[in-house]
Amino acid sequence: MDHFELRGGVLHAEDVPLTKIAEEVGTPVYVYSRATLIRHARVFRDALSGVNKPHIAFAVKSNPNLAVLKVLQQEGYGADVVSGGELVRALAADMASQDIVFSGVGKTHDELLQGLRANIGQFNIESEEEGYELASIAARHGMTARCALRVNPDVDARTHEKISTGKAENKFGVPIDRAAEIYANLADQDGMDMRGIAVHIGSQLSTLEPLETAFLKVGKLVQELRDAGQKVTHVDLGGGLGVPYKAGEIMPSPAEYGAMVARVTKDWDVALSFEPGRVIAGNAGILLTRVIRVKRSSNASPFIVVDAAMNDLARPAMYGAWHDIEAVAPNGGKMNAHVVGPICETGDTFAMNRDLDVLESGDLAIFRTAGAYGATMASSYNSRGFVAEVLVDGDKFAVVADRLPAADIMAAERVPDWL
Repeated sequence: MDHFELRGGVLHAEDVPLTKIAEEVGTPVYVYSRATLIRHARVFRDALSGVNKPHIAFAVKSNPNLAVLKVLQQEGYGADVVSGGELVRALAADMASQDIVFSGVGKTHDELLQGLRANIGQFNIESEEEGYELASIAARHGMTARCALRVNPDVDARTHEKISTGKAENKFGVPIDRAAEIYANLADQDGMDMRGIAVHIGSQLSTLEPLETAFLKVGKLVQELRDAGQKVTHVDLGGGLGVPYKAGEIMPSPAEYGAMVARVTKDWDVALSFEPGRVIAGNAGILLTRVIRVKRSSNASPFIVVDAAMNDLARPAMYGAWHDIEAVAPNGGKMNAHVVGPICETGDTFAMNRDLDVLESGDLAIFRTAGAYGATMASSYNSRGFVAEVLVDGDKFAVVADRLPAADIMAAERVPDWL
């Protein structure tokens, strides 16, 4: 469920007509619904009622906007970060340092030290080499790093190959058949508090079976470590739960996920952590765009050229991803068309041969389910600048990320005096 719906023939975000946002902020613009974010955060938390004191850390990479993070911080969420920049954002949103988990396969020396100095709750170690480096840094500075070892369970998440992270050929985690050895080696290092295991097999999972398979492997590893005399008090089960991008598409519910987790982990005797991202933010945002023109150059379906582009919403170009497209003020008519952006690449295509609401030059339209991996992946390709972002709360809204025009980006560039 989300809070983007037709009222009086016009799509609204909560109680605000999208036409008003377009008039005052311009297009393209991302629009987030606070009510939807809160609802999703609570539904996910309630789904884990069968788990003893779960720790929920929002995957900042899915939507790092400070206002979005603040909404989730007020709902008691921590943060899963994968860079020093995301750590800065989480702290700026008043997320407690103890509620921050630092994941990511390529943490630099400076980022490891940054996490230590911030006294974060946990590092998810991705390799034996990273563990040794972190131990060395921590010991040198008289600190202790609380750590979980991320394992690669070699489980196919059955998702898009570019967002699959749990197969043996993926770059993430250590092979699960070497995990006990690596865990023991790192536990012997000064500066390290090895306290558990982490796993994350991918994003946008459409079935719970791969997750359960991975979790069962983790449960066996926990017992193996304990039998060897190792301390295991925490397990991070990652995120990855999918959301529907197409109307009528069915995905596992948070309640079904929570029931599976409670059943599989009931005898583990650990503190469980979770890293939801898309399932919280995905349906809480849309991308609002305006039709530049409709190009009818043959008897084939026309091209609807919109002012949003692949630099604003990269998922269709990068993953071949689907986003439902709707008119803001539909008149009941339908058409078959291609929806494309203005960038000088054929890859700047949002939909081909899509059955749509009738759209003409000047009309407003939306791309649904754009609250996750939307603005966060934006770029200034073709010197188009960065897209604006808006948060709606009931009958009011605020710009929560300014539109950055090309001139502002260019101001950071320099021409050397010898040119």
